[in-house]
Amino acid sequence: MSTLLGSFIGTKKNILLLLILAVLLALFFIPAFLSKYSVYLLTVVLFTSLLATSLNISLGYGGMLPLHQTVFFGVGAYAAALLLNKSPLLPLLSFLSFLAAPLVSAGVALIIGAICVRLRGLYFGMMTLAIGQLVWAIVYRWYEFTGGDDGIHGIAVPDVLHSISAAYYISLIVVSACLLIIYIILNSPFGIALQAVRDNPQRCESIGINIHRHQLIAFVLSGFFSGVAGVLFVILERSVSPSLLFWSESAELLIMVLLGGMFTFMGPAFGATVIIVLEVFLGVITEYWLLVLGTVLVLIILFLPQGVIGFVQEKISAGTAVERKGADRFASG
Repeated sequence: MSTLLGSFIGTKKNILLLLILAVLLALFFIPAFLSKYSVYLLTVVLFTSLLATSLNISLGYGGMLPLHQTVFFGVGAYAAALLLNKSPLLPLLSFLSFLAAPLVSAGVALIIGAICVRLRGLYFGMMTLAIGQLVWAIVYRWYEFTGGDDGIHGIAVPDVLHSISAAYYISLIVVSACLLIIYIILNSPFGIALQAVRDNPQRCESIGINIHRHQLIAFVLSGFFSGVAGVLFVILERSVSPSLLFWSESAELLIMVLLGGMFTFMGPAFGATVIIVLEVFLGVITEYWLLVLGTVLVLIILFLPQGVIGFVQEKISAGTAVERKGADRFASG
């Protein structure tokens, strides 16, 4: 019986792996058949999926409520823009700029997390929102350094990355690598302990797990990968503005995570894809697409609190349980 179940589970994992490889292969070749605008839109979907997944490290897996996640996205974008514009266009220095920007985001996340991580629930969220808006105000007003409300335009991205296709492929490679790293982290002993802290912090504290340290590390990791998404944004757009750090962008990001499923790994990426596609196509039809976004949020809360991917996983798990029960009856008979 155990051999039968092991074979069944192994087959499911193989099918999932083949499905992921098929999707990656399709994403690699599909730009050859699409318009430049479609490739541009796919690139936006890629780095927004990474941004939504980075939020879910803190939200779905860490049990925290960051209400201003895009501050790290904006800090990463501004750090990359400033470093690229203030350094010669040498490949090595450009690479170091791309690497340094997420570290700046992680540093900002460390400072904010150290202040907020001892708070719980809505208090944690309101504190992150307040500090995030403070960072936005600094960026918005510091004309000598950040360009103020004008932002920074004509960022000196290396020539090899000037085309939309180049931005797409570098985004595909980086996002795939980051998602793999995040998956490994969340399924490591640290990730399992983090989920235990989310589910029962009192018990975790009683057995010696440092809940504040685990949550702070998760918050910093979340900030780092948000910074990576910010770098990819700069490569694509070659400009930044203070709107990247405004709180409304974080609200939209939160809706993406809730739509896909905050307790699933691929849910945020799914939610990001759906929301971006809705935003683009509804924006052409009506200027009131934000009303549609709000309606989507209400429907999620009422009918799919676990998110779309969470709902699908729940149904698959229920089907698997039925199949296992049938297999047990067959074996006993």
